Amino acid sequence: MIALPPDGLFRPGPPRPSRARRPLGFGRGSGEERYTVPGGGAIVVEIAEGDRLEVINDEGGQRCELMAAHPDGRVDCGLLGWQGDCAPEGLKAALTRGEPSLARLGAALARRGIDLAQARAIGLFGAASRAGEAVAFAAQGPGFAILAAPGGPMDLEAQDTATPLTLRLSRAAPRARALFDLPDPLADPLLDLRVSSATARAFTVKAGEFIQVIDVDGRQCTDFQCFDARKLDRGLVRPLDPTTTRTLMGHAYPMPGLHSKYYDHDMTALVEVVQDTCGRHDAFGLACAAKYYDDIGYPGHANCTDNFNAALAEYGIEARAGWMAANFFFNTGVDAHGVMYADEPWSRPGDYVLMRALTDLVCVSSACPDDTSAANGWELSDIHVRSYGAGERFQRASAWRPTPDAEPIMTRQSAFHDNFAALTEEFIEYKGFWLPNSFAQTDPVESYWAAREGVVVMDLSALRKFEVTGPDAEALLNWVLTRDVTKLGQGQIVYSAMCYPHGGMIDDGTLFRLGAQNFRWIGGSDEGGVWMREEAARLGLNVMIRASTDQMHNLAVQGPKSRELVSQIIWTPPHQPSPGAIEWFRFTVGRVGGPTGAPVVLSRTGYTGELGYEIFCHPKDGDAVFKAVWAAGAPLGLKPMGLAGLDLCRIEAGLVFAGYDFSDQTDPFEAGVGFTVPLKSKTADFVGREALIRRKETPARKFIGLEIEGQDPVGHGDCLRIGRAQVGEICSAMHSPRTNQWIALARIDVAHAAPGTALEVGRLDGHIKRIAARVTPFPHYDPKKERPRS
Repeated sequence: MIALPPDGLFRPGPPRPSRARRPLGFGRGSGEERYTVPGGGAIVVEIAEGDRLEVINDEGGQRCELMAAHPDGRVDCGLLGWQGDCAPEGLKAALTRGEPSLARLGAALARRGIDLAQARAIGLFGAASRAGEAVAFAAQGPGFAILAAPGGPMDLEAQDTATPLTLRLSRAAPRARALFDLPDPLADPLLDLRVSSATARAFTVKAGEFIQVIDVDGRQCTDFQCFDARKLDRGLVRPLDPTTTRTLMGHAYPMPGLHSKYYDHDMTALVEVVQDTCGRHDAFGLACAAKYYDDIGYPGHANCTDNFNAALAEYGIEARAGWMAANFFFNTGVDAHGVMYADEPWSRPGDYVLMRALTDLVCVSSACPDDTSAANGWELSDIHVRSYGAGERFQRASAWRPTPDAEPIMTRQSAFHDNFAALTEEFIEYKGFWLPNSFAQTDPVESYWAAREGVVVMDLSALRKFEVTGPDAEALLNWVLTRDVTKLGQGQIVYSAMCYPHGGMIDDGTLFRLGAQNFRWIGGSDEGGVWMREEAARLGLNVMIRASTDQMHNLAVQGPKSRELVSQIIWTPPHQPSPGAIEWFRFTVGRVGGPTGAPVVLSRTGYTGELGYEIFCHPKDGDAVFKAVWAAGAPLGLKPMGLAGLDLCRIEAGLVFAGYDFSDQTDPFEAGVGFTVPLKSKTADFVGREALIRRKETPARKFIGLEIEGQDPVGHGDCLRIGRAQVGEICSAMHSPRTNQWIALARIDVAHAAPGTALEVGRLDGHIKRIAARVTPFPHYDPKKERPRS
């Protein structure tokens, strides 16, 4: 008799492999490559005979110009088996605009000897092309493919935005791992250094030069160390010190922006991080050392510390048992129990960190040899280092991925960045944009009072805009939004939630109706556009959803004097309402200064709880719009407002913020915006309706206001307790300049949600420091919304 396992179950067959689902682009060793061309942009990609190219119109309605060139630079569309049928005028126009990525493309074409002067291109797609429409080509020989998504400034009424194209490239002869083609240099490199797997290389850079550390194949850690060369000349060995760096920067590791520098233990700044496309690094551990491997049973294993020692010996730097380092792409952290953990890197092929040397440096970089854990994704590969001259100019930027599958978008500046930069240096990265946080001459409290009593201007360009057009536009929006879109008149705006089928919120935002089947959705998340496209495709609806975020930037002008300001600068034609005549949640179309001025859309909306407006324009007109606002606002006492001041206004007014007050785990009722779900009056079905009916009938949590006793600060995530039991948590909190007390928006169990209920905010571990609070109605300011309606 055959003995069965102890549980009595026999499991036949061999073991199954571990195959986690990963986002596209995490590894490209299979021969499948993907490139995204942003609307208005272009790329150049090397091709070989037999490669298959597929060009995809991601959002629909986007023209395409495709060319091919031989290795010697001769443009010949026959290399793709097609004949050129148009001149690449869109690409030529794009190259003249001076945008940095296109300037790099121009340099890449020049390096390859590709001349567009007499070139012919293959014209693909058109204004009526559908989202996901694709055309395939086969490479007849080696060379280069040049792909452009041409587009000019969007007409704010015509909604002719430029949108992305995707190139999928299937290699006839897949590249071997560790031989993946490097991304083009960011400029002409001074140094091009390959750090082979499980080794380290030392190099020198001069003050002001840039160092780019590239993860060639993805999920490969690299330890970076550097020394002040002048100190080394004096016999002082002062390496980059992560502990000093964390202390001075107040961050786990430096990132582009305000907290960007690495220091030695003399507190001398050595390098600053300028760009980072990964955003996930180690800041706690040493570079791996012999003792680490000895202690886990791998004596004699190659390690970064020994590799550092060998590479640095020629500079007279004494060997160490363990080197401190900036451990780029190493995914570590410290959990809630104080335990350090490590897992697979987040880096993908071509991810990099770009730094600027702040003094002459001796540097060393490794390709980590750890194959005993997931630290390098279980597959060791190479690291590549480039350096660039001090005269180059690189914008500070982090990578933003709208979805896990998306290609990275580097942090960009809004159309108003230079205007605000003249007033402050404190910008923070917010969803792919640099936005001002506060101003030296107008701190957040001062801007708060200006919004409540006068007028302020702020940059809200990071809001996501989508043009929703086509015969089924209304039907789609009525399906994906909780509001009844059929009741929305032309020129009107409605605030709505957007939910998943389980009732959890995707986003909140405002919907503008420009025509019978012409809408503009403005929300806080790229996910809203992705969801609308997915639902349109699933239902077979005849509608296009095209992103216009980069074609429409917007200033918010808020406060009791905002009507007076915008009325002075916005001209409207006779068939459009004048600025002073726009009612709450309506918009008009006009121009700045007169009938020949910059075109704008002016809406009576805002995020402060005050009378206010938003001015939308194309980025090319941003400077003119800002200057008009600033000049007209000067006699009215106009003040600039950053995100810190905006937070004070919006919390006090009870306006919710994604990630703090709602998420995909909270429904609109739990987020305090249940008024956006007209379950009785909206007769059409919509996504999440059944779940929202169930949730409304059997609520578990309620969104409430809190008043906090005393002046101890409280914040997002702090627990709310009655006795030892946690009954809720704070979502957003602030110290109100108006009442001189701490107030909060919170979510709490319905059993304790009655106004006047006494409870405590738990700080530290939630028990050893308690702060008294009581439940109040919200919003704390102007509960009837009389001020924005005024």
